[in-house]
Amino acid sequence: MARPGAPLLLLAAALGACAFYYLGAGRETFSSAPGPGPAPRRFHLLLMFTKAARSSALQARGQAALRSLLRHARFAPGQVLHLHFVSEPRSREIAQGLLRPLLPGLPFQCQAFPQLCLPLRPQVIFHDVDMLTEQLFPVVEAMQKHFSAGSGSYYSDSIFFLSVAMHRIMPTEHSPREQWPGERETGVSQIERIIQLDLDLKYKTNIRELFEEFDHFLQGAVIGIAREMQPVYRHTFWQFRRENPQTKVGEPPPDGLPGFNSGVMLLNLEAMRHSQLYNQLLEPDMVRQLTEKYHFKGHLGDQDFFTMIGMEHPELFHVLHCTWNRQLCSWWREHGYSDVFDQYFRCEGQVRIYHGNCNTPIPED
Repeated sequence: MARPGAPLLLLAAALGACAFYYLGAGRETFSSAPGPGPAPRRFHLLLMFTKAARSSALQARGQAALRSLLRHARFAPGQVLHLHFVSEPRSREIAQGLLRPLLPGLPFQCQAFPQLCLPLRPQVIFHDVDMLTEQLFPVVEAMQKHFSAGSGSYYSDSIFFLSVAMHRIMPTEHSPREQWPGERETGVSQIERIIQLDLDLKYKTNIRELFEEFDHFLQGAVIGIAREMQPVYRHTFWQFRRENPQTKVGEPPPDGLPGFNSGVMLLNLEAMRHSQLYNQLLEPDMVRQLTEKYHFKGHLGDQDFFTMIGMEHPELFHVLHCTWNRQLCSWWREHGYSDVFDQYFRCEGQVRIYHGNCNTPIPED
């Protein structure tokens, strides 16, 4: 029988050293010399980790999510995982503290003992939340009043729309500033694909498998996302539904359009950059037209925006199976929708990612 810590040790051995970057006012780099051969294939994951010092519950969720993610992660030779965190400095320090016991001896051992590090290592990249917010605000300011709590467009709310405009602001992949003797210059390239993940998740399978969903995007699709598993949008679209009694908007699957849940999102940034339709939908006039048509007023940020444009242009989305984002929140069962709740909540198949939304406990292993 394998020892309890064996999967993490195997991960560390297989993926090697972990490099920390800080993209913002400065950048910290810890790097080891890769061997000869083609450039590695990179797999990018992004997590929002802000204001962690104020919430021990957030830290606990982050620790549990990272532990299950890394326990199951397996990447082949020539593949490297990039973990992106959006944080302010204090949360960055907390995230680093959470990662150290999960990747024992990394990353700092690699600076002292580079001969112990393998060419391909998981990299942890920290993006400064204030800098990203500054870039996001001009793009999403007009839509915030439609999809944020409260009545105004608040600067600090912009970060909750990161996925909407990530294709416009995500920094390029930079070669490390400091290089060990013999290290190859890898150049600068744009990130083409990235998966954005909530912190209240528990992984039951290899995250590498989720990247394969990108290969199933139909022409014109730019985002992969799972259906919302509560009648949230049945409620939000109540006026449109009353005016259009035959509509599928807000109806449960498989034939209805229940809206989306943003806990797990596959963002094809390259397709988003080149999609004329998607970028037109970001324009303030288009947002206003659609919110007026659907009488839409939400408070869930990017999730609301994707849900609304998905009603109008479903071809922009690749719908993930519910097992990739098995939501557990059942709040709407007790708030007026018990008669139809199970039609939305039903999910058949072996769960690959649990989502403990609205602070719902996630089943133990």
